[in-house]
Parts: sequence; structure tokens; C-alpha cells
Amino acid sequence: MYSCQQVLVAQNSELIAILTFLCEQSHKLTNMGIYYARQLYFKSQKSIGKYDLEKVYKKNYHYKVLYSQAAQQILRTVAESFRSYYGLIMAYNEGKISNRPRIPNYRKKGGMATVSYPKQALKLKGNQIRVPLGNTCKRWFGVDSFLIPMPNNLAFSTLKELRILPRNRCFYYEFVYEKEVIVKPQLHQENILGIDHGVNNWLTCVSNVGTSLIVDGKHLKSMNRWYNKQISIIKENQPTGFWSNKLAAITEIRNRQIRFGYK
Repeated sequence: MYSCQQVLVAQNSELIAILTFLCEQSHKLTNMGIYYARQLYFKSQKSIGKYDLEKVYKKNYHYKVLYSQAAQQILRTVAESFRSYYGLIMAYNEGKISNRPRIPNYRKKGGMATVSYPKQALKLKGNQIRVPLGNTCKRWFGVDSFLIPMPNNLAFSTLKELRILPRNRCFYYEFVYEKEVIVKPQLHQENILGIDHGVNNWLTCVSNVGTSLIVDGKHLKSMNRWYNKQISIIKENQPTGFWSNKLAAITEIRNRQIRFGYK
């Protein structure tokens, strides 16, 4: 089975500039792939093939500025989403599902999207991973690659993919790795756990085998109260959809506290 681990990227201005460029190009290439796949479906009711978008866009600027394997991964992800949609549409037409699925839509203009590198594109140098860049990045930034620390709790041999995730004006490295399942859990269908979701007591759990537990929700409630108050103050008298660097910063702080327990 596959699992993943996220690491926050340190605030290095040169590296952040490179990651911003990569994720912006990924965003544009993603929208181009979505446009072609949507037009193909609307005009012929056909789903895009796994490698079709690469053939169409391999000479395009936004494809060529990225490392080739990263660009391929972006377009294959788009193709997979449309193939999934096509399969759902067939299931809907056959009456297997009741709600009509929505065709994948464009990403919001001016954003950033994930950049993925398969294991084959990466090299381990000491305790760091070398991430290659395309020729345009080499000319603009004066480097042909950048190095990121290899997590101490992972082995490079188990790594399957490296993703660069843009989130609230921050970046994360996501390491996708293969995890061996040594012991398969034994399912005892006669055992039951009842879970009541609340606020101050976030989860109250009682089983039929004489055990119970309560997950305290007061700290989580306090963080959300602070966050909602700050959002309300900043958005006061602002137009609908208003967003700013300060909003992004406090949103990221709150999300990190909930996910990882730190700022």
C-alpha cells in the first residue's frame, strides 16, 4: 500500500521563487489539458486517452518549461480525472448511480497547482534528494536542480513520487512511499464502537466490550473561535470573495495547528 508524508518548505527566497514558477506553470498546463479534454468530450462524447494530452502539448511553452516527466505527470492526472468522469457518466446512464456527475472544470485563474515528480526523475545525493529542472528554469534561475532533505524516517528505495504542494502561499513537499503491511487487522464483527460527535467533547466513544474514551474538543474549539474572529475582522466591509496575504497567513496557521499541532 502507499502512504504519504508532508514537510513544510523552509522560507528560502531563491527556492520559493523556483517553486512558485513551477506551480504556476503546472496550473496553466493543467487548464490547457482540461480545455482540450472538455472540447473532445463535448464534440465527440469521447474520453481522453492516457497519453493523448502529451502528444498534443509536448511542443507547448508551458510543457517545455517544466521537467519532461513532471509535465507528463500533470497531463496524465488531467486525463485520469476525465476517464473517471467518463466512467461515472456511463454508470449514470445505466442507472447505477442516481446523481449525474459533473465534468471536471477549470482551475481558478492566476493560481498554482501541484507539481509531481516520479521516482525515476529523482536522485539521492547523501541525505538529500536532487530534483531536476527544465531548460527554461536553468536559464532563468541559473540552476539545473535543487536539493531537499530526505526525511530520516523514510528510505529512498520506498519512495514512489515527490509532490510540491502550494497551499495558502506556502509550499509543502509530499513524499509518496510504499508501506509494507506486516500485520493485517483482524475484524471482529461482533464488537461495536458507538461514536457521538460534539463540540466541547469532540468525540465520545463507547464500545460493547467495556471500554470508552473522550476526545477533548475545547482546544480545537478555541482555535476555530480565534480564526473565525480574525476572518470576520479582516473581511469587514470588504467585497464578496475578498482574499489577502494576511488571510492566507492566518488560515495556514490554523490549518497547521489542526493537522500537525504546530504553527
